[in-house]
Amino acid sequence: MTVFTYQEFTTRNLGFVSEDEQTHLRNASVFVCGTGGMGGSAIMTLIRAGVGRLILADLDAFEVSNLNRQLFATLKTVDQDKAQATRDQCLQINPEADIEVFGADWTDHVERLVQSADVVVNGTDDLGASLLLYRTARAKGRAVIDAYASPLPSVYVTAPGDPMPEERMDYTTRGTNWNELTAVMRDAAAMAEAEYVLTHSSSRHHVDQALAGEVIAGTRSRMSFAPMVIMAGTLMGGEALQAVLGRSHGADYRGWFLNPHTGRVEWPLPSFIAALMRPLVRRQMERLLAR
Repeated sequence: MTVFTYQEFTTRNLGFVSEDEQTHLRNASVFVCGTGGMGGSAIMTLIRAGVGRLILADLDAFEVSNLNRQLFATLKTVDQDKAQATRDQCLQINPEADIEVFGADWTDHVERLVQSADVVVNGTDDLGASLLLYRTARAKGRAVIDAYASPLPSVYVTAPGDPMPEERMDYTTRGTNWNELTAVMRDAAAMAEAEYVLTHSSSRHHVDQALAGEVIAGTRSRMSFAPMVIMAGTLMGGEALQAVLGRSHGADYRGWFLNPHTGRVEWPLPSFIAALMRPLVRRQMERLLAR
């Protein structure tokens, strides 16, 4: 019979972290909202690094279409609650972990969940849920780790004093409750994020343009490919570990994109260059929507 000990489980971590830092990870708490693609990859990073407490929230069940990229999606977990199935598999890695699970009711407890976590990871693709997370995190003094809806892996870290996505990308949601958003607000926010991604990265060169137009128009689900999703989630998990350990972040609130096609990191453009690019990007988006 295999005997689990936390010390043996984490022994290969030493050298990347000190013994004191590993103890800190064991006592740390991370709230991950959304346990699917990027959220699931972040969770896998955190549980294998030895983070001792996780708070997981997701309102969906695993589907067959999730098998192409979501690390906790298997034929055995299809139709199972995502957060619960993720918890069960995490305990197969670290049976000593303290893992709290929530479904759609997480919003009723959000202030406690954010307050009790050292850092928040946003793995949800719902605008309302994201707004609730960011607004609560700012009020509770917690950083949020996130990634763009991009064909390229990305990551960004929003500290409590940083402009939130709805502020820096100028969503029309400001002043509106997270659960009172209109379809127009959601569409406008999606367009603003797409514009940011196309302005500050070379994403347009690495996906089918016709399908990208359908995604932007909202007539097709977002394209998700295992290498890109898993890399983005791993970057998010890495930044969460940096936050827990009090180390400096590799990303700020604007973030960066990883281009595995060229082996390059793509940083946000200077503001004056972005201003020149924006009209060109908007025309490109109009052409995509017209297809």
